Amino acid sequence: MKTDYKSFTEFYSDYLAEHQNQMCRRWHFIGSLVALLGLFFFIFTFNFWAILFGIIVGYGCAWVGHFKYEKNKPTTFKKPWYSFLANWVMFKDMLSGKLTY
Repeated sequence: MKTDYKSFTEFYSDYLAEHQNQMCRRWHFIGSLVALLGLFFFIFTFNFWAILFGIIVGYGCAWVGHFKYEKNKPTTFKKPWYSFLANWVMFKDMLSGKLTY
């Protein structure tokens, strides 16, 4: 994956190429869902540990998908902010049926 992108759209195309394996995408979906649940739990309880739990489990699930199924390094290590945003776009695309999971 290259590192100099002119736009997020260009990055997202490469991001999806790094997430072709269906099990990898499923692990990302699960991790994103747990992260959202942690955020919602924090909002309603103000329990800081919920945020921490969501972050750790969310990234942990994504990394399982990469290391076990996709056999590549997560793009988080190369482009952290674009990668974070791309994960949520991919999550939305999976929820809407645009991508399979």
